[in-house]
Amino acid sequence: MKSRMPENRSESMKQEFLKKWIKGLQIYSKNSNKMTILDRKNAIKQSADVAIASTRNAETQWSRAVMARIASKNETVVEKILGRKVLLVDKNKSRSIITCSKKIVRRSIVNAHRKKARVVRSISSVVEDGSIIAKKMVKKRTRVLKRLVPGGEQMDEVSLIKETLDYIASLQVQVDVMRNIAAAAEILGRTERLSF
Repeated sequence: MKSRMPENRSESMKQEFLKKWIKGLQIYSKNSNKMTILDRKNAIKQSADVAIASTRNAETQWSRAVMARIASKNETVVEKILGRKVLLVDKNKSRSIITCSKKIVRRSIVNAHRKKARVVRSISSVVEDGSIIAKKMVKKRTRVLKRLVPGGEQMDEVSLIKETLDYIASLQVQVDVMRNIAAAAEILGRTERLSF
């Protein structure tokens, strides 16, 4: 299933992404004399990540997770790209909240397994092997997806699907803009070589 968005929304996202990405690159370029190649690579990636996440205006969990991750390392850059202050939650509090929620999730999983075991014992019919394998595959792929989508670890399955579709559409916008820039740079490079 391919994630599609209306053409006009896609174009406005591309323009907003490009504007914020350029802003981020300009911020990082002020320190470019001191940067290694790895630092420059990270600067390009971080400014692109902040730019694409900012196109969603913190409406999605993945965009908030991306912003929080980058702001925890470099809050000023994020604030300059966004043009506004970023509020970070106290790290100790966020850890305790995450730990608490992990305990709740763990407890609910244990309870679900107990209920499932009771149901399985009470049902005398044999469950087909194919459905068990399919369920295991779905669970495994869900775990993988939760690792791939920023902030996915805290999402339920329904939210994960919605967020994944939105994340894919946003990544497509990012890729389209980067391809257009690469194509334009290639054309400019050819033109400059021909003029000499």
